[in-house]
Amino acid sequence: MNDLILAQKSAFESDLSKVTSITELEALKVAYLGKKGTITGLLKNMGSLSNEEKKDYGRDVNELKNLAQDAIAEKLTALKEQEMMAEINAVPTFDMDIPANTQGGSYHPITLVQRKCEEIFRSMGFNIEDYSEIVTDYECFESLNIPKFHPARDMQDTYYLDNGQLLKTQTSAAQNAIYKKYKDALINEGKPIKAIFPGRCFRNEATDACHENTFFQMEGVMVDKDISIANLIYSMKTMLAEVFDNYDLKVRLRPGFFPFVEPGFELDISCQICGGVGCPSCKHSGWLELCPCGMIHPNVLSEGGIDPEKYTGFAFGLGLTRLAMMKYGVKDIRDLNGGSLNSLAQFSDDE
Repeated sequence: MNDLILAQKSAFESDLSKVTSITELEALKVAYLGKKGTITGLLKNMGSLSNEEKKDYGRDVNELKNLAQDAIAEKLTALKEQEMMAEINAVPTFDMDIPANTQGGSYHPITLVQRKCEEIFRSMGFNIEDYSEIVTDYECFESLNIPKFHPARDMQDTYYLDNGQLLKTQTSAAQNAIYKKYKDALINEGKPIKAIFPGRCFRNEATDACHENTFFQMEGVMVDKDISIANLIYSMKTMLAEVFDNYDLKVRLRPGFFPFVEPGFELDISCQICGGVGCPSCKHSGWLELCPCGMIHPNVLSEGGIDPEKYTGFAFGLGLTRLAMMKYGVKDIRDLNGGSLNSLAQFSDDE
């Protein structure tokens, strides 16, 4: 092996031997195998090598990567076994004299925001749909104009299951099924396809103040003759005005690339935590990405059985988790998944 690769192998094995918890192991995995990890970064050195050297170097880097993945998986199994045995052997202690908490429960802020959005879009004639959290590669990628080996797949670290299915990385995974469900009414009766489908999504990525590996989105689509970007903007502005009680919210629309829309946009809102000044929640930019959107790509319509020469449509993927953060002033996305009843009980239908 190349000396640089051997040095990384030695450093990884040394650091792995010091890991004593699953949290530390996750941090180690990100440090070495993440998008900016040191093992991943070894491939950046290939530019200065000859073609023959690249072949050997790339093979050695992949061997190290596989070695690290296997070692992390083995360590994870051991740590889980260790935690389970510690829990089994622990002596439970509780105070039977503590009075029961008779306070009523409360809705989660994401539930409140989702119901509000459903109410708004229902008033605009949209159907409310539901969809599975476990989907196929076809549903999540190929039907959305993302074939195998498409670079856009690198944007989403996917949880794959042993049976070849996966945990959906985006609510867009339901688009193809929605088009096929309503296309006959569109084509034969002239009824536009108008549907939203909220749901939980999963991505295998490191967490911070505005990213979690489990989050909630709400997909929305509208397909008919002569649908334009103006229809998309109107729908988004109407929704935001209602959610924020007609507050004068600053929004911006900027170009964005998503294989299933063309043209594609990112709809951002001014950060409600810092008032647009800049904070950890918005990565000190003053803006928060809320809603990837755009005009549905002709290939996606065709895959759903709809003629793109006759019909057009828009699609959006609203981040319900981030919307809840902005509406209720939650600074850290992890608080929404933390399970603290005291923190979550402050929200109500009256908000």
